[in-house]
Order: sequence, then C-alpha cells, then structure tokens
Amino acid sequence: MPSSFEFILLGVSFLLLVSILASKVSSRLGIPSLLLFLGVGMLAGSDGPGGFHFDDPRLVQSFGVVALACILFSGGLDTSWRSVRPVIRQGLSLSTLGVLITALLMGWFAVTFLDFSLFEGFVLGAIISSTDAAAVFAVLRSRSVCLRGNLKPLLELESGSNDPMAVFLTTGFIMLVTQPAANPWALVPLAVWQMACGAAVGYLLGRGGVILVNRLRLEYDGLYPVLTLTLVLLTYGIAAVVGGNGFLAVYVTGIVMGNSDFVHKKSLTRFHDGLAWLMQIAMFLILGLQVYPSRLVPIVGVGLAAAAFLMLVARPASVFIALAATGLSLREKLMVSCVGLRGAVPIILGTFPFLSGMAMADTIFHIVFFIVFTSALLQGASLPLAARWLGLEDPCPPGRRVRLDFESLDQGRGDLVEVEIPADSFAVGRQIVELGLPQGTLVVLITRQDDFVVPSGGTVLAAGDVLHFLARHEVLAEVQAFLSRKGAP
Repeated sequence: MPSSFEFILLGVSFLLLVSILASKVSSRLGIPSLLLFLGVGMLAGSDGPGGFHFDDPRLVQSFGVVALACILFSGGLDTSWRSVRPVIRQGLSLSTLGVLITALLMGWFAVTFLDFSLFEGFVLGAIISSTDAAAVFAVLRSRSVCLRGNLKPLLELESGSNDPMAVFLTTGFIMLVTQPAANPWALVPLAVWQMACGAAVGYLLGRGGVILVNRLRLEYDGLYPVLTLTLVLLTYGIAAVVGGNGFLAVYVTGIVMGNSDFVHKKSLTRFHDGLAWLMQIAMFLILGLQVYPSRLVPIVGVGLAAAAFLMLVARPASVFIALAATGLSLREKLMVSCVGLRGAVPIILGTFPFLSGMAMADTIFHIVFFIVFTSALLQGASLPLAARWLGLEDPCPPGRRVRLDFESLDQGRGDLVEVEIPADSFAVGRQIVELGLPQGTLVVLITRQDDFVVPSGGTVLAAGDVLHFLARHEVLAEVQAFLSRKGAP
C-alpha cells in the first residue's frame, strides 16, 4: 500500500511535469511562464480543484532564499562582463536609485489611497520594487523580438543586480514598522555596509572558487556540480554572517566565475541553468499554493489601482530619474520603462511581513501577488508592440541547427565562438584563404541555412554563414570586428 509520502512524490512530480508543459504553452501564447507556474500552484491549492492545503510562510521564505540564491548565481554565471561593461553606470543607477524611487512612490500611493501607515506603505513599495529579467526575455524570445543597441545587457544587469536593494529596503522598512523607536537614518550606513561587504565577499569567493575548481582535481566529474552548488550556499552564508548582502554576494560570485576560465565550465553552466529553472518552477508552485484566490477577490480594485500606478507612474518616473544623466534617448528610456515586469522576488519578499508579525501581512502578500500577476500579464503582452512602436526592434539572428561545445582545459586561453557573416561584409563571395584572418584563429565549421560545411581554404563564404571559430581570447573581439567590416579588406 503506497504511503502518504509516496503520494506526495507523485503529486510533486505531476505538478512539475504540468509546469514544464505549461512553459511550452506560454511560449506560444507570448505570456511569461511564471504566470502559468503560479496558476498550476493555485489550482492545486486549497481553493482550487486540487484541494491541497498549504499555509507555511516560513517554509516559503526559507525555500525562496535558497532558490533565489541559485537563480542569481546562474544569472551571474551567464553574464558577459564585456557586454554589460558599457552600461554598468546606467544599470547600477537603475538597480539602486531606481529601486529606491519606485519603493518611495509606491509607498506614497499606499499611504495616500490604501490607508496604510507610512512605513507599512514603504514596506509594500519595497517589496514590489525589483524587476524580473527571466519574464521579460521569455516574452521577447517567444515573440521573436530583439532589442536594439545596449538595451538587452542594460535590462539584464538591472534585473540581476536590483534584487539585493529590494531585499535590503524590505527588511529595513519592516524593522521600522516593528521597532517604532528605531532611527530611519541608521539604514543609510547599514545599506552601504551590506552592499560593500556583499560585493567584497562575492568577489573574493568568486576568485577563490575559480582557483579551487581548477586545482582540486576531483576524481569524479559528477562532484564538480556539487562543489559549485556548495560554493553558492557558502557564499550566501558567509556574507549573511558578516552582515553583508548574501544575494549580492552570490550574484557577484557568479559574474566573477562566469568571466573566468575553469574546468568543466560549459557543463557546470548548463547544470546551474537547469537548477535555476527547477528552483524557479518549484518556487512558483509553492508560491501559488500559498495564495488563496478567495482572498484576492476583495482586493481586486485595490490591486488594479496599485498595478496601474506602478506601471504608468512609479516605473517610468524611476527610470527617467535614474537615467537622467545618461546618454540614452527618449525612446530608449520609454522602452526601459515598459520593461518592468515583476516576478518571483516580490512574492518571496511578500512573505517577510508574515514572519515579522505585521498586522497588514496577509493584505500586503495578496496585494503584491495581484500586482505581480497583473504586471506580468499586461506588460508582458505589450512588450513586442512597444518595441515596434518605439522603433527599437531588431531582427533576431536565425536559430542555430548545429551547436558545438569546446571544453577549455585547465586555464585554457582559447574558446569556441560563432560569428555570422553580414550581407554587406567584405568576406561575402571570398575564399577563407583570401580573408587574412588574425593569427590564432581557426574556422572549424560553417553553418549554412539548414546544412553545415566542413571548411577548407578554398571554401567560398556567403551572406548569413555562421563561422564557428576556435580562437585565442585576445583576438576574439578582433575577429568579430574583422568579419563585420564592409567593402574591401
């Protein structure tokens, strides 16, 4: 006779399978998959046909912290420093000043129109102040929309680095609610310490992690993912113990390791990408179970008003103020304003008031859930249209049928990259031997439409060919710029 635990395993596996299939549906419908993950959880919950009773904010928060750490590390691991470096100032301005302005404006709205106390309103504003890149780019990919210029790396950097600021503001304002005698100005040096300490711990453990992975020489390859996962938890734990921001530390560790050479980098990046997806799905399912749809009905009007204020006032105002001193055009600022989808982090932060004993905890959690759901649904559907209206849509590169991996051994100095030949490149119609490629490069394969070509010196290149290069790191940028040149070499 199956035990109750076995039935739980069956139910969990079924929910995960349904969520994975739902992600396929979301890509066809052009809506963020997180909405369907949350929907599956709500249907399985006590108010849905599943009838599974779940009400444990502490478990949701604890699992959410671990899940968010894994997701941020994976995001950092996949972030190219070369691509985000040109927008580092704009991205950090959005992830700090922009988050603060959003929190203050939403706090003012809650105090003025929702009858919240001052710091309770700021708690609500802080909780929903961060954006979610996964939701944004899932929508853009499903609609085959690519953004022009540096907008994509800017949005990636903002969404990857703004969660720590939102966490700090949420915990700080909750402290002011639960400890009325606390000095609000004490949050300023605390913020500086947490961010500086978190960044320092992340950098040091990122550098140390690269050295450890390269020099440890484990007997079994399967232990390397265990090692890097341990490093994620260790980084968060050390940063939290010394008073730093653990989420920022984990993200910085991921960036440092992702832009360094270490053994099994390709396979470890895939492992953490898969782990991040698992954590994201499981987290959304649990959050969906924690929500009671019957409690959403009374706050529909409040939730719609708050979501509208966030999308139409708070987000645009924070973007235009944070980017006021940058060189971005009006259209680019408007596009960044549109890309303000909220994701799992606000819902996780929405559980924090429960554990602090705030009187408005349940109301705040369900308002946050409603805002996130509405923002993802409405803004997600409008993103492709906004990109076209603002003239910031670029053709997306065609999908690759042939994918090659190159494993850099030890601290190898080369990598395998793909370079597409533009239609106006001087290389079109020329043989490879005529190109005069920089030294230290080798063309190992050419992808041509739905076929591939094994290259030789006499192979003639065509527009749209994708050249798979094995090249030394110091000449990668030179090769890409070389093949993009127009006219005669």
